[in-house]
Amino acid sequence: MNHYSLTVPQLTKMLKNLDSWLTAAEKHAEAKKFDANTLLHARLAPDQFALVRQVQSCCDNAKFIAGRLTAKDMPSHPDTETTFEQLHARIATVCTYLGSFKQDDFNGAGERKITLPWWNGKSLTGDEYLIEFALPNFYFHVTTAYEILRHNGVDVGKQHFIGNLPLK
Repeated sequence: MNHYSLTVPQLTKMLKNLDSWLTAAEKHAEAKKFDANTLLHARLAPDQFALVRQVQSCCDNAKFIAGRLTAKDMPSHPDTETTFEQLHARIATVCTYLGSFKQDDFNGAGERKITLPWWNGKSLTGDEYLIEFALPNFYFHVTTAYEILRHNGVDVGKQHFIGNLPLK
């Protein structure tokens, strides 16, 4: 399994897609004459995170995936964003972090033992972590952020979600 190819390029692509959806949300709010930052508090269900926390979670998951699989330090973010501008900056910071990884950084990632505090001393291999938990969790938050924007009238569609393809 090529852990680099399954993570860094795709996580970066999806974060950039997310960033473009946020820009579309700002343009939507401007066209409809309301404060775009009100969308940051939108959610699909009362017990789900609001948009701002969904974006923070996307960023966190992306950096955690790369950091945990390579056993490298991850940047810390205090989750204090309250504006679209701050969310754009956070996404850019995480994309820069992801851009610092090389293929060789992922040597041994599949066998690396990954444990999280709420797993009560249990662990997964890097392969299990990536496939069974990390990627599904990342896409859960990306999809929820997309759906919050879509639900609130932002003009994004399937192609915006998938993004550019490397067609030849």
